[in-house]
Amino acid sequence: MEQAQSIKLTTVPESCVASPFAVSWQKLMLWIFIVTDGLLFAGFLAGYGFVRLASPHWPNQSEVFHLELIGVMTFVLISSSATMASAVAAARDGHRTAAIRFLAATIFGGLCFLGMQAYEWATLIGEGARLWANPWGVPVFSASFFLITGFHGTHVLTGLLILTIVAWRALRGRATAEGVELAGLYWHFVDLVWVFIFTMFYLV
Repeated sequence: MEQAQSIKLTTVPESCVASPFAVSWQKLMLWIFIVTDGLLFAGFLAGYGFVRLASPHWPNQSEVFHLELIGVMTFVLISSSATMASAVAAARDGHRTAAIRFLAATIFGGLCFLGMQAYEWATLIGEGARLWANPWGVPVFSASFFLITGFHGTHVLTGLLILTIVAWRALRGRATAEGVELAGLYWHFVDLVWVFIFTMFYLV
């Protein structure tokens, strides 16, 4: 008579299970979002480059845009990326007050950027720029500008909402260092995208 053999099943503690990417699932999901969203921006900019090369004439940026204002906008946004990095470093070191202060500075920089972008939009609209037409003779020029900068501006606004929530949680002592880092990762992505938009629209 054969004796049945029993197999004892054991569960591996969760702490012993190594992530294949060595990051938390929150950070992994954020990276997936950044990659896919980056590809979307790349598609928009590639389309802009195509229609610009296909157009026989293209407006002169110095005659359309206020390049001094655009330079200040870019400086403010890049500076906000520096304050965001400082907020992440302070949160990692456990300096809650410093992290809140740098988060507030980042939020202020983002608000200044959006305010200047709103002024730029209002100026161009006042000069007759529309999605379907503009005074400079190439309708797709203003359409591309409003679409891409507006899409980026929406990302900036979303980032500001996220930073405000993180700062509020930090004030209440509920924010984690990883939460600040995730918000910073998104904000750095928004800043990096603007560098490409700034280069293609205002410099090239």
